Parts: sequence; C-alpha cells; structure tokens
Amino acid sequence: MGRRLWIDRWFKHLMTAGGLGVIVAISAIFFYLASVVVPLFTPPDIDRATTYAAPGQGGQVVALQADERLEEIIRVQADGNVTYADFFRGDVHANQRIALPPHVQVNSIALGDRASRTLAYGLSDGRAVVAQVGFKTRFDADARRIIEPDIEYPAGQEPIVLDSQGHPIIQLAVQSGADGTTVVGASQDGRLLVSGIAIERNPITGAETVDTRSAEVLPAPTDIREIMIEFKQREMYVLAGARELWRYDISDKSAPVLLEKIALVPQGERVTALTLLSGGFSLIVGSDRGRLEQWFPVREEGTRFRLTRIREFEPMPSAITVLEPEYHRKGFMAGDDKGNLGSYFATSKRLLFQRAVSDQPLVRLAYPPRGNAYIAEDAAGRLHVAHVENDYPEVSFYATWQKVWYESYEEPTYVWQSSAANADFEPKFSLAPLTFGTIKAAFYAMIVAVPLALLGAIYTAYFMSPRVRGFVKPTIEVMEALPTVILGFLAGLWLAPFVENNLAGVLLTVLTFPLTFFVAAWLFYLLPQNVRLLVPPGWEAALLIPVLIVQIWLCLAVGHPVEAAFFGGDMPNWLSNVAGIKFEQRNSLVVGIAMGFAVTPAIFSIAEDAVFSVPKHLTTGSLALGATPWQTLTRVVLLTASPGIFSAIMIGLGRAVGETMIVLMATGNTAVMDFSIFTGFRTLSANIGVEMPEAGVGETHYRLLFLSALVLFGFTFVVNTLAELVRQRLRQRYQTI
Repeated sequence: MGRRLWIDRWFKHLMTAGGLGVIVAISAIFFYLASVVVPLFTPPDIDRATTYAAPGQGGQVVALQADERLEEIIRVQADGNVTYADFFRGDVHANQRIALPPHVQVNSIALGDRASRTLAYGLSDGRAVVAQVGFKTRFDADARRIIEPDIEYPAGQEPIVLDSQGHPIIQLAVQSGADGTTVVGASQDGRLLVSGIAIERNPITGAETVDTRSAEVLPAPTDIREIMIEFKQREMYVLAGARELWRYDISDKSAPVLLEKIALVPQGERVTALTLLSGGFSLIVGSDRGRLEQWFPVREEGTRFRLTRIREFEPMPSAITVLEPEYHRKGFMAGDDKGNLGSYFATSKRLLFQRAVSDQPLVRLAYPPRGNAYIAEDAAGRLHVAHVENDYPEVSFYATWQKVWYESYEEPTYVWQSSAANADFEPKFSLAPLTFGTIKAAFYAMIVAVPLALLGAIYTAYFMSPRVRGFVKPTIEVMEALPTVILGFLAGLWLAPFVENNLAGVLLTVLTFPLTFFVAAWLFYLLPQNVRLLVPPGWEAALLIPVLIVQIWLCLAVGHPVEAAFFGGDMPNWLSNVAGIKFEQRNSLVVGIAMGFAVTPAIFSIAEDAVFSVPKHLTTGSLALGATPWQTLTRVVLLTASPGIFSAIMIGLGRAVGETMIVLMATGNTAVMDFSIFTGFRTLSANIGVEMPEAGVGETHYRLLFLSALVLFGFTFVVNTLAELVRQRLRQRYQTI
C-alpha cells in the first residue's frame, strides 16, 4: 500500500512538472519570437548629437554630404568652395574649389540625385557648371584608410551653354547618370531652357564624342520658383506661383511636352519645399503650414498618367523650409522655420522622430549613404549632427495590415514582395494577404474534412459493427502518419493537372457527392425488408463503396461532354476569358482536397473516440425509455460527446492553419487577396518556409518572418484558448446527462 501511494505521489509530481514544463516552453517560444519582432516597432535610437560652427568660410551652403563611416563631412558653398571636415567635431581637413569661370556670378544652384553626388551652378552669363563632389578612398603603405576629396565634371569641365543670349540663369535643375546629363534653367527674361548632354567614350582610343540636344520649353510658367528633374531624366517638374506644378515629358530633349498642371495645396496655402524620393518617382511636398504630402504619377487610361496625391504625413510644427531624401530608401527628412527636424518613411507612412535641433530655421539637411545619421545646418551657420540607429523604417501597422498605395500601382492594395530586381524597389511587406491565405487554406480544408470526418466518426462509433470498426478505425488512423510532403507532391504533380483537365467532372463529383449518399440510402430503404435483412447490421456502409466508385466514374465521364456543350470544350479557359474568373492550375480546390485528406484522420480519430466513449448506460437507458436510435444519437450521444467532438474540430483547424508542405507544393504560392476556389494563395507558414533561408539575419525581412510566426502563434493560441473554454462549458452543461 505504501509503495502504491509513493508511486502515485511521484507520478503526480511528474505530471505537474511536465505541465509546467510545457507552459514554460510555450512562454519561452513566445518571448523569443517577441524579442526578435519588437525592434521593428521601436523608434530610432539617436546618440552622439553635437553642434558646431559650420566649417568653411561661412558662405551660403549649397550641399552637405558624409561618408559611410561617419568620419568625414563635405560642405559645399555657393562660391564653389568645398570643405572637408571631421563629422562629429568639424575640424577642417582639406579645401577644394569647383572650377567656376572667372568674372561671372552664381545666380542659382541645383542638386541632382543624392546617390550621384551631382550639383550645378547657374551663372550670370547664361551658362551652367555641373560637378560631382564626393570622396576618394585609398590605403597607404601601412594599410591605413585615407579619405581624399574628389571633384569630377560629368558633362566636361567647360560650362554648359543654356541661354545662347547670355541672360542670367535664375532657377536651375540638374540630373546626371550613365546615360548622360540633363540641365534645365529658367533665364532672367522668363524663358525655360533644357539641355541634354551625352558623352560617349571610345573604349579603344579613349576619344570622346559629345551629343548635345537643347530646346526652349513651351508653354512655360511665368513665376518659376523651383525646377526638378527625375533621376531617369525623362520627366521634369516646375513649381510656379504659390502652389501650381507643371509636369513635362523631356524624354526628347529637343521637344519637351507639357503633360499636366496641378495645384499641390489648397487655396491660400503656399508650397515652400519640394524633393524627389529615392528612385525619382515620388514627389514630397512641404507647405507653409507644415503640411507634408506624397504625390506620384498614376496610370489612368492606356499610357496616360496623372500626378496624384497619395498620402499625407504627420505635419511639422511650423512652415517647411527644406526637404531631403535618403540615398537608397524611401525615407526623407523635413526641417521647418523654428529649427524642428522630422524624419519620415514614405511607404510605411511613419514618423520616425521629430525633435528641435536649433532655435533658427533649418536651411540644409543631409543623410549619409547608409541613412544612419542626420546633418542639419541652420540659418545661423551651425551644423547639427547625430548618429541614428534607424534599421527598420519600412515597418508600421499601416504598412503591414492596411492597403498601401505603392509606386507604379493604380490603386492601394495588399502586397507581399520581399525582393526586387533593381535598386528602385519600394518595400512591400503586407502580412494581410498571407494571413488571408492561411485562413483561406484552413477554410477549404475544413469544408472537406469536417463533414467527412465527423459523419464517419459518428457512424463508425455508433452504427458500425465491432468487426468492421476494428478494421476501419486503425486504417484511417494509419493515414494520419502519411507524410504531408508526399501528399503535397501528389497534389502538385498529379492532382492539380488532373483537376484542370477534368474540371467539370471534378466539380460535378463534389456537388453530387452528398446527393449520392441520400439517393443510395433512399433506394436501400425502398428494398423489401427481407432483402435489407440480408445485410448484417453495421455493414451497410460497405454497400456505398461501389456506389461512390460508379458516381465518380460517371461524373468524370460526363464532365467532358458538359465542357464541350456549355464551356467551349475548355472550362478553365472559359472561366478566365469569358466569365472573368481567374483560374490557376494549383488552386484552392486542389489544396482543399489534399489538406482535407490530411486533416480528416485527426478529426475522425478524436471524434470517434469521444462518441464511442459515451457510457453505455446512457444509450441503453434512452432506448429502454422508447427513444429511437436516431433520437438517442442526436439527444444523448452527440450532446455528451460534444466536448470531444469540438476538440477534434479545433485540433483539425490547428493542423490546417499550420500546414506547410501541402500548401507550398499544391498552390501557386502567390500572396493574393482572392477568396475564389480557382485561385491560389500563400500562407504564413509556407512563406516562412520559403523565405527564411534567404533572409539576412537581423534584417527587416528576417524580423518580419518572425512577426509572421508570432501572428501564427497568437492565432493558434487564441483559437485553442477559446476552444478550451467552449469545451469546458460544454462539459459542465452536459456532464449530468
């Protein structure tokens, strides 16, 4: 007796420890996932903030730059002086000058794409000088890294003639790339002039051939305040008056074409700053009321595009004085006339930080190439610099769960696209289509699995003879051990083409499947009683096997004539081209069948045990009181077994939600928001399986995959918790039956 008590006590402690271990393990998984995800939503960390007098001779600042390691800073002035200094201290290391012609004045200055380091000076004699100012790195004999000034002239060192009449250039825009250099200037007499210069170098002789195309832009606004050229040098924006923007096509530099005129801000408000985001597609607009908006061209009809207001950002406290884009991301900074600095990311519509860095208006801003710092110069000639840890600006609730209007898209949508073929890529990290795909996969799988599994479990446990049950139940449970990768392989390589080639027949099979059961049962009921008694009780289901085989064969045989008569002989093509319903070979129908086959054994086994475990005295007592077997089943057995049946359904749902291989191999694996049974999808689990090997550790993509896992974890946790509460409620309600 003492030994048995000791064993019972020992097992009690062992089970308690096991339960606590499970709780600890699940909690550890949750906190680990959360620890990887939390940095996505934390604000940038700003440190080493410092202020010092701007290096150089104190002239008007034209541009600010910094190297990748935050060691050197460049300050370019209106007189052509270029100063190289220490990033955090301002100690001057070197000075150079841009080759400006003598005896002329600089009337205007322009900056090109930040990654190209291009700037231009508009001169009083109608000419312009284009230069690229940056760094040149070399290593000395001791392998020490040395940064040296570097000034180049992409259009040649000789000034470009914009106005052959020699009028001063009072507004200027420049852009330079591998295909050439484009300069646009507004002359003092009100003309708008464009010039494109392409320099071709012979790789053998080194000889240069210069191709120049120029034109006067007509029509042109009269009150030109700012000109901008997108970095591919195909379009030009001209700000005129308080708020009007003129958009031109300058693909042919000898024949510019006006595309449209549009008001950027409401009446009574004034545009005070403009900039193009990285990639040159989006325009950021700042106003005298602190308003910040993003605009870009949207396709309307055919090849026609219209500049459209896309989104508005949290405003700055005062009038915007300067805007600055990042080098390679869709971020930008804004400065106002009260010395406030704001950092934003366009795609995620996120204000990263906003802080007062000065008591004077900010006149120039700059990012280093990696976007890991800010540089701001105020009207008093002071530089404000700081290091910024800003690794995940692309992520926000808006970007991950709401419709986002991406560049080149015709409307807001949900998109997951973690990589692209070029550097103009706008991050698309919406988890909505992945979550939708997960729910869609589970829905179609459960539609197939739940009726088959529950009805089969009820019949097997309550009506089937013990001999047949002893064969059927183990057989179905063995099916549960079949690897899902094999099911996915068969579904993708055999079932999907089979369904496509026999779509009408497959749909007829699915639709007539329940009807076949009822018709077969009704016909069996019409047989004479002496014939029906020839079938032993509990063996009736065996008669359905040949019936179902014939039903499937008939439906598939009739399917092709039906397609020929009503769908032009090709139902998938008819759906896509006539009905307007997109059809994909690897679609939800295929996944529903395959995943239903995988989920059915788990639901069947648990539900069958629950029904079979109903105490016999309840069923016999019900029958003894005059209830029919069906009344006993519906009013006693199913109610008593309902907690177990509900648990079976929830376990099956959990299996369907977390399934990876079948979804991965049997669908097109495309992240789309379409509930159609004829289209594919991508689930959270499949996305993690596909993209985790390619994700760089610690990057945004990597952490978002962990966020996907956390969403999946949270979804299953909530569903299972609710299921357990419902199960306990059912148990308490029906335990007295």
